Amino acid sequence: MTDTTTEIEAAAFRRLVSHLQARPEVQNIELMILADFCRNCLSKWYSAEAQERGVDIDYEAARELVYGMPYADYKEQHQLPATEEQLAAFSAKQR
Repeated sequence: MTDTTTEIEAAAFRRLVSHLQARPEVQNIELMILADFCRNCLSKWYSAEAQERGVDIDYEAARELVYGMPYADYKEQHQLPATEEQLAAFSAKQR
């Protein structure tokens, strides 16, 4: 992998994170239903990749990076309870 490829991938990641931060009305369950990943998944992947490279970035630190604030603050400000329809769609997707 070239340095340019790594730079492009890093820029695309930063753009994805920025895009998600700018759209807090899009709930994680909606992302899970449509794309099979959410902000929490992205945080877990980030933390796991850091750990594989010997960088100590735990899940909560990765979440803060992805959410743009501590998760508890994000949850309080933006996260809504899942609707019955969302829960049903999520459950159907898991089968």
